[in-house]
Amino acid sequence: MKCRRFTVTGKISGLIILCISLDLAPLNAQILSDSSSVELIRRGISDIYNFRFTDAEKILDIVNSKYPGHPVTYLYKGMMMYWQNYPLSPDNPKARNFEAQVHTSMRTVELKEGWDKDPEKLFIDLCGRALLLLYYTDNDMRNEVIPISLSTYKYIRKAFEFDSQYQELSYFTGIYNYYREAYPEHHPVYKAVSVFFPHGDKQKGLTELEYSAENSVILKAEAYIMLSWINIYYEKKYSDALNYGRTLYNLYPDNLYFKGEYIKILLLLKKYEDAEKLIRPQSGEENGYYQGQLAIFNGLLEEKKYHNYSAAGEYYKKGMDLAEKYGAFGEEFADYGRAGLKRVKDLKEGKSPERRKKDKDSANIDILSFDE
Repeated sequence: MKCRRFTVTGKISGLIILCISLDLAPLNAQILSDSSSVELIRRGISDIYNFRFTDAEKILDIVNSKYPGHPVTYLYKGMMMYWQNYPLSPDNPKARNFEAQVHTSMRTVELKEGWDKDPEKLFIDLCGRALLLLYYTDNDMRNEVIPISLSTYKYIRKAFEFDSQYQELSYFTGIYNYYREAYPEHHPVYKAVSVFFPHGDKQKGLTELEYSAENSVILKAEAYIMLSWINIYYEKKYSDALNYGRTLYNLYPDNLYFKGEYIKILLLLKKYEDAEKLIRPQSGEENGYYQGQLAIFNGLLEEKKYHNYSAAGEYYKKGMDLAEKYGAFGEEFADYGRAGLKRVKDLKEGKSPERRKKDKDSANIDILSFDE
């Protein structure tokens, strides 16, 4: 399984909102002193993350009427399209338009001479690059990831020059500080490459992300997402991840991605009662990707809580079928389904816990274990 959102930059769609607040007004104007505009932006953030896209579109119309052709309007539209079509894959008819919106924003910035010496323009460009990287890594588009990653690095390092000016960037510096050290530790094949990048500091990175989660207005959601993922996949501190996941779900209860992550953490902690309350009530309106997640979660409930291995197996098969339709995007949950089928098969055959553990260890499957 690939942890799709673990590039050096991480999931930085929230940087788009940072750019909106820093550079929405014409060239030299600052918008942070305009309380009405800041409140409008806050509403837009909440609408996008809560999947209220009609309301988000209305805010975009207001922004477009005030600042037609501004690069941030294209970024806002790109971010909205990403979540509106989540999970966005290359075969989605909207994917090309999404890329066009983001590339237009970047081109508008980069045509201005000396843009990379202006922190606000630099931030806008990084936002576009980060959103494209998110989309490419989501879909395992390596031929796209490598060139944009290489060209983006120098701008990421340049952004450190401005972190004292904009406290919101504690999120950005936190990601680099943590992953520069953690990623090669967990993926030794990258150690040889990592020597070309300045060292970070994992603890400092976590502290910066904590600060961002607690104090940021613009990047709060992104900081909680990253802290949750770090504690699940790298630190293996599921109780800490639960605090972040719960907060994120409470802030944005209609976001299916956030809801799925919260349920996953509850199941990792064997909090089956709490997980079931979120899993069982289904409106039937969720997209196929989320339905696939729910099937896997139901399989885990049947296996772990009710010990109904036949029902669990059926749910796992259903979840795999749905997840595999989403290609690279669905690999994580397809892997959970395959591992679940293996477990219930062993349980039906009466294999001892010791033998099951031995088989699991020898398989060396790099996925989350719901047995721990």
